[in-house]
Amino acid sequence: MPLFDYQCDDCHAEVELLIRGDERPECPTCHSSNMQKQLSAPAAHMASSSGGMPMMGGGCGKPQCGQGRCMGGM
Repeated sequence: MPLFDYQCDDCHAEVELLIRGDERPECPTCHSSNMQKQLSAPAAHMASSSGGMPMMGGGCGKPQCGQGRCMGGM
């Protein structure tokens, strides 16, 4: 499920919320429904030594990165 960034028009709180279907966002600070969706950058999973998910896109900048063949900057 996607997360969206919102800013409350009443208290100016900036929050990230999971909104499903026809739900209306509500400010967790002041409980106002006067929320404006903000532009946000997509998240990317980062590789870790604990065996987490591999990084998606980007990488070391070589053309083979993002295609499962990253040479790690070699």
